[in-house]
Amino acid sequence: MSIAHTASNSITVRVRMKNRPGMLGRLTSAIGRAGGDIGAVDLVEVTSDSIVRDITINVRDEKHGDQIVSTIHKLKDVTLVNVSDLTFLMHLGGKIEVHSKFPLKTRADLSRAYTPGVARVCTAIAADKAKVYSLTIKKNTVAVVTDGSAILGLGNLGPEAALPVMEGKAMLFKEFGGVDAFPIALATQNTEEIIQACKAIAPVFGGINLEDIAAPRCFEVEERLKKDLDIPVMHDDQHGTAVVVLAALINALRIVKKKPEKLKVVVSGVGAAGVACTKILMAYGVKRFIGCDRMGAIFKGRTENMNVAKNWYAEHTNTEGFKGGLEEALKEADVFLGLSGPGTVKAKWLKRMARNSIVFAMANPTPEVMPEEAAPYVRIMATGRSDYPNQINNVLAFPGIFRGALDCRAREINEAMKLAAAKAIASIITPKELHDDYIIPSVFDTRVAKAVAQGVMQAAQKTGVARRQARES
Repeated sequence: MSIAHTASNSITVRVRMKNRPGMLGRLTSAIGRAGGDIGAVDLVEVTSDSIVRDITINVRDEKHGDQIVSTIHKLKDVTLVNVSDLTFLMHLGGKIEVHSKFPLKTRADLSRAYTPGVARVCTAIAADKAKVYSLTIKKNTVAVVTDGSAILGLGNLGPEAALPVMEGKAMLFKEFGGVDAFPIALATQNTEEIIQACKAIAPVFGGINLEDIAAPRCFEVEERLKKDLDIPVMHDDQHGTAVVVLAALINALRIVKKKPEKLKVVVSGVGAAGVACTKILMAYGVKRFIGCDRMGAIFKGRTENMNVAKNWYAEHTNTEGFKGGLEEALKEADVFLGLSGPGTVKAKWLKRMARNSIVFAMANPTPEVMPEEAAPYVRIMATGRSDYPNQINNVLAFPGIFRGALDCRAREINEAMKLAAAKAIASIITPKELHDDYIIPSVFDTRVAKAVAQGVMQAAQKTGVARRQARES
């Protein structure tokens, strides 16, 4: 089955061809036969003998891009001048930079921004540490911290390889929440060292967003930092994912007219995100869960391949004591949550699910089952990808969550704030707009972050963790 093209795998080829009628058509036809999806065609240079054009092509993956390049090489009277990978071009030199808010053009500017004037600000903060929020970047700054041990769906690639993801996260914080975020990739995967590093840098930041830290280490890191620091700390792979999953499920249930307490939910992948999604769905009223890993169902009394997270799961889910594999677990399931890896589910297994089934296959970049394969068997399908409908993307949650937490100067991000965030996201889609392919708003919907921030602030105030009652101007 053909897999969709994606802008994340796109190339621009610069070609020089003979300046005669029909050459462009011959070139584009060859690209089309090779399966390329042509976007922009730009004219670069024209002479009496030749024409140079840039052609942007969306491809399925790197191998497919290589095939198209090979096809172009074989064309008579066409010379391939250059091939550019647009994703790599975006990352050249990094994706973010720091800008000053005020120009330094005179001695007076310098004396106020730095010495001697800055000394007065330092002593003011020393006398009253709360002033650090009004007189420094702290009030609007989040550290995006990783150890590089669980990067996307790629695994333990280390801090350097994690840095492009952290830069991207910082971009999303700024673009969607107006939050200044900075990537921190730590050269350690020792739990205690990660905790101490975060505590050491905490004076600079108004919040800490933990990212791509493997389970079960991520649980202890988050819990310890929440206990020891007076700023909001959130492991986004857990709670950002959980918030958006709940938002999507709220709207999906409106379509299929099922109640949370009646659902059977099967979870593939009982790691950080799997546990967090289960906990937030429990808080929403879901009661029946079966969690599966590579060895099959998690159940009370299982001893093989267990850890702290799975022990919790065994104690709090699978009350029926099911001990089979994922295929068997899917029998009469209403909801499948995929938080594992590519190709974990065979499409034919989905036939076993209950009528009007809901499948959220969220492994990135390749989901547990592709939407094209699942389409004949499920009512509502969602993935973590932007090139399919119903993208379950954390960017719908974390910018607004931290925006709200920063604005009310919350001490923490608690369960009530997460539930409020999920309900706010779901509420963006009106009953008239709700559709099988539209259960979650677009990541570019500017209403989302504002709604989430407002809901988070209200929940923070109701639960007593807010230190401000209104957003600063």
